[in-house]
Amino acid sequence: MKDFGRSDDPRVQAQLDRLAALSVPQGRLCLETTRALMERLGNPHRRLPPVFHVAGTNGKGSTCAFLRAMLEADGKRVHVTTSPHLVRYNERIRIDGELVSDGELAGLLEEVLDAGEDLGPSFFEVTVAAAFLAFSRTPADACVVEVGLGGRFDATNVLEAEALAACGIAALGIDHERFLLAPEDGVPEAPLARIAFEKAGIAKRGVPLVTLGPTMSAAAEIMNVAEKVGSPLFMEGVDWQVFAEAERFHVVAGGTQITLPMPGMPGHHQIANAALAAAMIRYQDRVEVSPDAMAEGVRTAHWPARLQALSSGPLVGEREAWLDGGHNPNAAEMLARHFSGQQVHLVVGMIEGKDPAGFLRALGRIPASITVVPVPAHDWQAAERFGPEARFAPDVPSALGTLPDDGLPILIAGSLYLAGEVLRLNEELPD
Repeated sequence: MKDFGRSDDPRVQAQLDRLAALSVPQGRLCLETTRALMERLGNPHRRLPPVFHVAGTNGKGSTCAFLRAMLEADGKRVHVTTSPHLVRYNERIRIDGELVSDGELAGLLEEVLDAGEDLGPSFFEVTVAAAFLAFSRTPADACVVEVGLGGRFDATNVLEAEALAACGIAALGIDHERFLLAPEDGVPEAPLARIAFEKAGIAKRGVPLVTLGPTMSAAAEIMNVAEKVGSPLFMEGVDWQVFAEAERFHVVAGGTQITLPMPGMPGHHQIANAALAAAMIRYQDRVEVSPDAMAEGVRTAHWPARLQALSSGPLVGEREAWLDGGHNPNAAEMLARHFSGQQVHLVVGMIEGKDPAGFLRALGRIPASITVVPVPAHDWQAAERFGPEARFAPDVPSALGTLPDDGLPILIAGSLYLAGEVLRLNEELPD
């Protein structure tokens, strides 16, 4: 997966070129390399402000955005690491509210790559080490850390109980099957139960584990993992609830009710993500956040390429256009709910290993047309995988140029890597 990024700064590009040369040994599923790398760097993961650690199939990035916004609305200094980046690698590391500068990024990557040169770390392991190293050197009140893939063996899972304020699990679904459903002794066989088992691997003794309401089989696995490690479990629908009204929603958690405004981010599913962020804050005691700050965070949180209304720009002109990096059936169901009752012109690009047929089934009758484009710098699904009505275009500008001017909105979806290219072309760089 060619997710290395480019930089206009030659110092950063030199380190990104080194990152691009890394590879993960086949079959390596463990945290030993990350732990060895952290040891050589002085174990920065043990010197972090209280960490909110978030896993999930869909919505974990949005939950992180709500957490960050709530904490910052309360005047807290917050470090954040998320993945993937959309346009610039710098987006992965946010230090005290600001994207890491090119100068600091170049130095961090060089230090980590030099330290681990003989360990053979992966791209993501180096990235996590660089983020934690930066966070350990700059004072802050909290960290928000998004799991990259899975949870149990994700590089972020070197975090230990002493560093954590709370762990969270957002919506679950089937994704990254090659990694998360790989055969292994002693793990659940049912796919969704196995996914839940992997995500719940972030649970730590004594650290609150807060989840959205999973299916019965997934809930059983999460409960089992939490009990084994000694993590207090707070599950939506069992231990806490969320109720939505016309203009607001309520989170009942920890014996209190918090009334919050509807999220500023589009999509009904963002209520659940905002509620998860609020419940994570409610069930921990290391960082105090007021209800007013939570409400402000719900209103102001922003997360690019997640049902984002694109601004007028050089790519989309004045047409109504939406951008979403969703690529699995669960994400498509959320899109179908948002656009219920109307049609859109779908421009879609999807990398190999994804399920175009499942994605389109979940979208239902929403697409008035389907135009398939390549995903830049990745192996991508051919147009015929999207059915006989799908057309091919060599790139997004060409695809948009073939669409009729009939007043229907445009939805560009299927890959966060494609979304990054769309933002770049429309000159809407994430900040």
